[in-house]
Amino acid sequence: QVQLVESGGGLVQAGGSLRLSCAASGRTHSTYSMGWFRQAPGKEREFVGFISTNGVSTSYADSVKGRFTISRDNAKNTVYLQMNSLKPEDTAVYYCAVLACAGYCTRTNAAEYRYWGQGTQVTVSS
Repeated sequence: QVQLVESGGGLVQAGGSLRLSCAASGRTHSTYSMGWFRQAPGKEREFVGFISTNGVSTSYADSVKGRFTISRDNAKNTVYLQMNSLKPEDTAVYYCAVLACAGYCTRTNAAEYRYWGQGTQVTVSS
């Protein structure tokens, strides 16, 4: 069992930055690849980015590529999402989750993840 807690959300003006954190407890965090997702009101949960267990491999949704960066500190059991050049369309609740799929994984499908956090609200004003 892994417990995840997101933090760092808030209200920011367009063009601003925020850094989200996802703190893990329970089973060894460093053995899991992690993903960030977001969900805006009335929309489905969408993939934001992925980071491998050692942090060497990352991938991002096209909508955030070049603006968002995922990193991790396994000593602190924490994964980060640095968000720069924020846009109003980035407004959503942001979630982290543990990748838990066997065999081929798209890494972008929410169904491949488990142990979701409660989410943190990010609101970008224009």
